[in-house]
Amino acid sequence: MENGQALEWAEAQNLAISVDLVALTKQQLRFLAEVDRNRTLYDGPTLDRAIYRYKYCWLPLLAKHTESAISEGPLVVPLDCEWIWHCHRLNPVRYKADCEELYGRILDNQNVISSVRTTCRKQTEEIWERMYPFEPYELNMSIRFSENVQNVIQTSKSTEYDLVSAVKRQSPFFYQYMEQVSRSHMNDDVFLEGALARYKGFLHLIKRNLEKSQSCFCVPTYDIDLIWHTHQLHSVSYCKDVMTVLGKILEHDDTDSDRTKGKKLDNGFLRTTKQWEDIFGSRYWRAGAMYRGNAPTPLGLDLSQLDNLRENKMAPSNENKHKFPVQRKMVMEIMIEIVGVKDLPQGHKGSLFVTISKKQPDTFLNNKRSLSILSAASEKQAIVFLCEPKGDLVLELISYAPAKSLGTTSISLKDLVNSVSELYEDKWFDLLSNSTLADSKPISLRIALSFIPPSPAPYMLHMVQTPPFPVIPGKFQHSKYSYFYDEAGNDMISLHMREAKDNYQSRKQVIGLTSSGETHVLAESAGKGWFLNNSRWWFHVHKKLYEDRHAFGFKGNRKVIIFGGRKLGYEINSSKNKKHEEHFLTAVEFSKGHPYGKAVALMNFKSGIIEISEEESLALPMIILAFLLSESLSNCVKSCKNEEKSANRLSTAAEGGQCVGEKGGGEAITVGIKDFHDRKDLVKSSHCGGCAAGCGGSCGGSCGGSCGGHCFAGDAM
Repeated sequence: MENGQALEWAEAQNLAISVDLVALTKQQLRFLAEVDRNRTLYDGPTLDRAIYRYKYCWLPLLAKHTESAISEGPLVVPLDCEWIWHCHRLNPVRYKADCEELYGRILDNQNVISSVRTTCRKQTEEIWERMYPFEPYELNMSIRFSENVQNVIQTSKSTEYDLVSAVKRQSPFFYQYMEQVSRSHMNDDVFLEGALARYKGFLHLIKRNLEKSQSCFCVPTYDIDLIWHTHQLHSVSYCKDVMTVLGKILEHDDTDSDRTKGKKLDNGFLRTTKQWEDIFGSRYWRAGAMYRGNAPTPLGLDLSQLDNLRENKMAPSNENKHKFPVQRKMVMEIMIEIVGVKDLPQGHKGSLFVTISKKQPDTFLNNKRSLSILSAASEKQAIVFLCEPKGDLVLELISYAPAKSLGTTSISLKDLVNSVSELYEDKWFDLLSNSTLADSKPISLRIALSFIPPSPAPYMLHMVQTPPFPVIPGKFQHSKYSYFYDEAGNDMISLHMREAKDNYQSRKQVIGLTSSGETHVLAESAGKGWFLNNSRWWFHVHKKLYEDRHAFGFKGNRKVIIFGGRKLGYEINSSKNKKHEEHFLTAVEFSKGHPYGKAVALMNFKSGIIEISEEESLALPMIILAFLLSESLSNCVKSCKNEEKSANRLSTAAEGGQCVGEKGGGEAITVGIKDFHDRKDLVKSSHCGGCAAGCGGSCGGSCGGSCGGHCFAGDAM
């Protein structure tokens, strides 16, 4: 960053923001998570009812409250009304105009509490019931409303803004920030402080364009856009702050979402990137701030099928609960861009590329990644990858023709994480080369590196199957062993099946042998399923679910369904890799916090890897289930290979090892750690973007972005 660029950045950071956007952004994320747990608010009759309540109940109530406080404490806005209010305010120019036309002033959220806060509701409920005796304060979203909502309240004039379309445009937004592996940084103070600084830079860039009377369409990355949304939700502060900076209200028009190369968003992002880097001298793209792709395909499961399920009544074993501690590693996402090369050997004209690897073994960065260094007229590129936050990154500069290594440099990840508070570094690195002459300058690379704070990686378990044992006459019959170890190589347990005979009845048992030599009965067959001793897990096939080709696991009030293929957060959008779906099973938990399902484990029977997202207590149940399904799964895959639809079929039923078919899911992106390697990690300029804000004659804008840092177009060579 040169002196003039440093001054521009310093001036941007002096912009005054009158609200605490970091704290308020965290609150916004909690609210969006709650809305996402009530997806009937995204479309249909429930959305229609919510819009009606917002227009004819909440806005008039808020207007009374802002004119003269009608309660001693703050108002608590109902969830459905808050969601519509949220979407209305994200068109700040229209919201301001509507409020002033209807009520003579902007209706702000001062002395109003979000629905995610559980305090102070009683007073608001009492006021609501007095004003609207025929309309409940809390909207029961489980009740289906008729398409034609009956108005039981004396209606008055309200906004004509198309709130249905506004909601549909905002509904996909939360997926870009939802907390999953490698996404917890969205609640990290350091990351959000950096996002706030970049938001100020974004406003400053638009200010410079206005001063030069330049027509522009500025497209923010998603970290900037998250802060921008938060600012807009505080309407009075937003209007005052932005008017002070720009002399007008910055419009946020989210009607354009076409990310196609060469279209408005794509071109706007390219121009914004260039302007940012020219004005501030730093890279615009950042790790963890780019578009993630489309949300995963919904599972399409009727959750009412789960409501009547009951746990099989079976007395638990008297043995102590088995605990198998699992090694868990840390992981971080890194984005690297090669900004420049200098002091190349005289006469060198060949194309260049850089390889990136680790000196030490790394679970996630286990092979070299390549990044071309292109001319200024070619596409801008960066590379995104996951790795452990320790050891050294090794970057090697290589010439294409003739093929030759020109030198290497290394970056200590430990030093990087400990010393760079901005999660970003951009500097020149001298390369070490055996062929460098004593009197010549070393070749140097300018490397821009950004990263997100390290977070716990999924638990990774490995399964190795041994050949079958010979049949032993007598009481027990042994099948093959399966041996499990964790990512650190620590022995965990080996399992085998035996048939126990008692009082002329036989039942199958899963026997576990620990590394210390202890033997445990871990599971027993019971009826049409398996009971997992001491964990209160029961695996079986429910008739209705069986018809839909799903296996089912259940523990008390916890409901876990096993789906064939990679689902939800583990889905991939690569058609090339979808042909391997028959090797995968996804465990999805349904709960009050995740009514539409949360992927908690992925089983890859080809590699023998079990990935558990975050809960160590799931390790043993998933190990046992993988063991129960492994033999039947391999047999099913072999038998299905000759069938016409075998590439898209696979689901398992934990009923005596039965396997049934299921078609694969739709397009989505992968967020699972192991599946990250199935994604293309090259980022190209023609496919990047976040959300969009316009500036120029009328200051337009649009959420959506052009494609983003996580749209992987292909490996560079």
